[in-house]
Amino acid sequence: MYYLGIDLGSSSIKVALVDSSKGKSVGVVQQPEEEMSMHAAQKGWAEQKPEDWWFHVCEGIRRIKKNHNVSKKDIIGIGISYQMHGLVVLDKKGKPLRKSIIWCDSRAVEIGNQTYEAIGTEKCDTHLLNSPANFTASKLRWVQDNEREIYDRIAKFMLPGDYLAYRFSNEINTTISGLSEGIFWDFKLDEISKDILDYHNFSQALVPEIVETFGVQSKVSAKGAEESGLLEGTPIMYRAGDQPNNALSLNVFHPGEVAATGGTSGVVYAVTDNLSVKESSRVNNFAHVNYSKGKTKNIGKLLCINGAGIQYRWLLNNLAVSSYEEMNNLAAGVEVGSDGLCIVPFGNGAERMLMNQDVGTRILNLDLNRHTKAHMCRAALEGIAFSFVYGMEIMKSDGIDPKVIKAGNDNLFRSDIFSNTIATLIQQEIEIYNTTGAIGAARACAIAEQGYDGFSAFMRNDHVMTYMPFEDRESYQTAYHNWKKELELIIKK
Repeated sequence: MYYLGIDLGSSSIKVALVDSSKGKSVGVVQQPEEEMSMHAAQKGWAEQKPEDWWFHVCEGIRRIKKNHNVSKKDIIGIGISYQMHGLVVLDKKGKPLRKSIIWCDSRAVEIGNQTYEAIGTEKCDTHLLNSPANFTASKLRWVQDNEREIYDRIAKFMLPGDYLAYRFSNEINTTISGLSEGIFWDFKLDEISKDILDYHNFSQALVPEIVETFGVQSKVSAKGAEESGLLEGTPIMYRAGDQPNNALSLNVFHPGEVAATGGTSGVVYAVTDNLSVKESSRVNNFAHVNYSKGKTKNIGKLLCINGAGIQYRWLLNNLAVSSYEEMNNLAAGVEVGSDGLCIVPFGNGAERMLMNQDVGTRILNLDLNRHTKAHMCRAALEGIAFSFVYGMEIMKSDGIDPKVIKAGNDNLFRSDIFSNTIATLIQQEIEIYNTTGAIGAARACAIAEQGYDGFSAFMRNDHVMTYMPFEDRESYQTAYHNWKKELELIIKK
């Protein structure tokens, strides 16, 4: 028997099958094999059609069943992970009224800023644990202000993962974790935020029913079964945004545990029961997957670094190199500190942790007589690693005391230079695991049936390696100090 995991990203959807008794991954497919289309009618906009997500989910399920000769009756649970902060709006017949405004769409930034001031910064910080910013509530207000005819026809709003669950089951519901990422949850009162609803004049009838993160949230309907190829009655047993789900995939549930990702952008996601909002303008706070109303109030403190792996990919595309492996080998031949060459890697838009400044990528201290492409590779890896260390300093100032850091065996964390630099500077081990978001979402189904111990047992064979901090860190500290000095000069300009 198998659990099915779905990971809805903005570029593709991944569908995974895992053995329900052992948690072992049977296979993962990516659908489509190329990237999904994204619509940008104006600068700063980013939209996708929810119907396209569903099409690709159904196609992915068909492919993985065929690839592994799995019958629909052998799939006993569905887990869903999804791109956070998106907005889907449905009419009374359950049809999307417009394309989804997805996470990287920036049209509602000013609405969020105005909301923060109008409700009050202190009240937002203590009740919402965030500024409203460019999240789902602000996007819904944008529709209200700019597409009134559409807004007046909305029966329910939802997050991207809620939409997939709805297409499977024909039931509309959401989770506390989901509402918190949309900035609809009042953590102090432990309820839907009346401040947000009242300020925006949103009817509470627009909010979906709340279900638990783990458990039978709904079941595949006759129509959902016909379209997806799954058995009618198959339960949907888990749902979470991609970053909380990534933490779950790495078995990060408790205060002091930290999950990190190093893809196109980088993320540090730390679990805490400390409701500090000292850094709320630079760090976001959401209900973690094991947050429970009136019981366990674990918060996922999330710091995003836009300029991460995209910097290394840019070098791959523009240097005379053929692969990341070649770049890593070149970088390994250069001493720590890259002979003074310094790369500030923030070339992927405004950085929230830099107070929303867009400082761009900076290549500093380049000596045309000494520095080679090997120095560029090393400086890029170090610069991205230094940005993670800089982010960890912000997290520590916001009350995070990391006990363990875990990361997936992908992208930047495959680089010894990158991982060793971080581990040595923060003097913390980094554990690397061979898992993915789709596999984690599938395995999460077990929590409803077997509890957390059963889920944790699935990860026993996932550990790949542990990066240990070097005892001699003087050269790393000097290089980081020089990088940080350059960054702070840029920020103060």
